[in-house]
Amino acid sequence: MSGTPDPASPTAPSASCDLVQVVLDECSVADADAVFGVLRTHFASDRGDAAPHRTEQPLPAVWTDDFVVDHSTGPVPGVLLAGAVTADLQGGPVAVGHLRDTLASAFSASVTGTVSGDQEVQVQLRLTGPEHGEPPLPPQ
Repeated sequence: MSGTPDPASPTAPSASCDLVQVVLDECSVADADAVFGVLRTHFASDRGDAAPHRTEQPLPAVWTDDFVVDHSTGPVPGVLLAGAVTADLQGGPVAVGHLRDTLASAFSASVTGTVSGDQEVQVQLRLTGPEHGEPPLPPQ
């Protein structure tokens, strides 16, 4: 065994700066699926293609997923949401920026809070669809 991390390992330093944790607060199963569906279309998820699922509670307190965000995406088609969704993004600044841009392309997104650390940032977004706020611009 050597002390050098395997570059393909998810714990390798280059992968960790690309990892973004996404937490969605108190939203419906359909809205969580819509948000995570957009992200899974463009980024690898630690849950593969598994969609959020219903628990015995009416709504879970939070939905979570981790994404490897190692590139930026182009325009994303607008997606409808039934209600507003609060999304907390935490990870490396570049990766969080790419993921935030993707969400802002698919939904109406407003930044409601930010926290910066040495090597990570946390951004809170309020996501809405065309029924709540301005609709996303269609791709040209």
